[in-house]
Amino acid sequence: MKNKNDRLEAIRQTVSEMDVKNQEQLMKILQEKGFEVTQATLSRDLKKMKISKVANTYGDYVYVLPNHALLKRGNEAVHTVSQPRYGFESLNFSGNMAVIRTKPGYAASLAYDIDNSSVSGILGTIAGDDTLLLILAEGTSRLDIKRELEPIIISM
Repeated sequence: MKNKNDRLEAIRQTVSEMDVKNQEQLMKILQEKGFEVTQATLSRDLKKMKISKVANTYGDYVYVLPNHALLKRGNEAVHTVSQPRYGFESLNFSGNMAVIRTKPGYAASLAYDIDNSSVSGILGTIAGDDTLLLILAEGTSRLDIKRELEPIIISM
């Protein structure tokens, strides 16, 4: 029987290399790799590793590692420069706030990437299902925010 650290590493590797949509699928993959794991143990492992689910470019919810660039995986489809990611629909400003509208299920993954990027002038984000609120620092230029968000919202 393989040990816990080997199992955690197998989970980490599997989630980073493929789109895993549910625990049942992950359990099957682990069993194929020689790990005997229950659903309860797997659930605790995922929580301990802070693995969460986010929508991928196809709208499917898949497991991702913390700080993982989900949409830059090698097995994802190649996008053109003008194709929006995250189901982006609009960006509007009001005072020191901005609201981004997305297709349902995309706002949280977009907020995650914005929070983990180097966009200056954004103090924080709050995400719902299809709406993302950005709190901007006082005196931040709207044009600068648009320019800095463009590489995140538009695929490379």
